[in-house]
Amino acid sequence: MISEQARARFAKEVAKYPDDQKQSAVMALLAIVQQEQGFVSKEAELEVAAYLGMAPIAVHEVTTFYNMYNQRPTGKYKLNVCTNLPCQLRDGQKALQHLERKLGISMGETTPDGMFTLQQSECLGACADSPVMLVNDRTMCSFMSNDKLDQLVDGLKGAQG
Repeated sequence: MISEQARARFAKEVAKYPDDQKQSAVMALLAIVQQEQGFVSKEAELEVAAYLGMAPIAVHEVTTFYNMYNQRPTGKYKLNVCTNLPCQLRDGQKALQHLERKLGISMGETTPDGMFTLQQSECLGACADSPVMLVNDRTMCSFMSNDKLDQLVDGLKGAQG
């Protein structure tokens, strides 16, 4: 399941911690799995747990707690819209609904062409900039009006050229 190259990267991450604290590398190992496979499967969680000597449920708790770990394949662009209360009060839910209409999918789904996965997320720490969203777990987008959402989606579609 997990490649030898990934296991070599596992060893480098685990080496950063004392032997009795190697479980501290769990997030890094899950990130390596996701980079290699695109998501973290139940099987991969079991392999990470065995590698680190952790209970499988402890690894699963990490995978399910953080939005950055995909538990199933996602589109090329993962759009996480903050819908926590402060963002809801400043149109976070409306932004999510606008994207659902524009993309023709519901929250949690991926477009048929595999381009976009739409998700809601917990607080992204930019309440004053809401509505906010995170693209591919890396790029924060603020003050996302319907026009800005349209520009973002159309720009990402156009980047496929």
